[in-house]
Amino acid sequence: MVETPRVSIILPHLNEPDLLTCLRSLDRQRADGIPFEILVVDNGSTVLPEGTVSLVPGARLLSQPIPGPGPARNLGAEEAKGDLLLFIDADCIAMPGWLSRIVNYFDEHPDVDVVGGDIRIQPAKASDLTAVEAYESVYSYRARNYVERCGFAATGNMAVRADVFRKVGPFGGIGTMEDTAWGQRATALGHRIAFVEGACVKTPSCRSFAELAKRWDRHVAHEFGSIDKSRLGTARWLAKSAVMALSPLGEIPTILRSNRLETGRERRLCFTCLAQVRLYRAQRMAGLVWRDNAASMVDLWNREKR
Repeated sequence: MVETPRVSIILPHLNEPDLLTCLRSLDRQRADGIPFEILVVDNGSTVLPEGTVSLVPGARLLSQPIPGPGPARNLGAEEAKGDLLLFIDADCIAMPGWLSRIVNYFDEHPDVDVVGGDIRIQPAKASDLTAVEAYESVYSYRARNYVERCGFAATGNMAVRADVFRKVGPFGGIGTMEDTAWGQRATALGHRIAFVEGACVKTPSCRSFAELAKRWDRHVAHEFGSIDKSRLGTARWLAKSAVMALSPLGEIPTILRSNRLETGRERRLCFTCLAQVRLYRAQRMAGLVWRDNAASMVDLWNREKR
């Protein structure tokens, strides 16, 4: 007799070479005795990962032709059998106890409907961080801030009661920041969100500044798309870009206090990359005023991974 899964783990996939590493980290969660299924939702890969998915018991492969991680996650949620939906990205590694900590938190806090867990960088060499890795360790995945200050959880490590997901509705398409929009919609409807620190996943850092810049292109374009395009709104946007260029100096205390960096060298590398990122963002923000190509900057999910 097949045991009904209590949990459905959903991950979108697009040409991801580290999928098997992710799936094996999920399979190891079975040691905690909680029944779960894994739904891999392919979003247009050059080659379907049928062989990889077949290597992990309890994993199913679905296909979503509509581009974007949001539609892929929505299909997984539609097909899920569990009472809890756990979302993770295909390049992430679930740390020991990830699933059990989330499930136990829901059991102990029946008033909580959505949780977000911690997201850490998995450096190529733990003893020799690159500038991008040092920067991302501090700034790229501030999961606690997302939950406690912004009212959403990053879908690289997010969980929700299945009935609540259906009430809130699906994630948005490729033209939206789907996790931000969905989480803030959920909290606006009165659903409580919480951060579970011990539920941790690790993800590889961007390999270069160019790769990191592509990620910021999408964020900047989404933000520009939501502003008031009047003269006053445009002036405020340009003022914000100027503040962005000057902001690295104000981040020095954050870098010095961070427990995610260990050495003076790592802190120097972090600041150097931060300054480069903020200047790049400022330039892109100002550039959109003169040449509004935000739509082409947003549509990156199914192009940058080909």
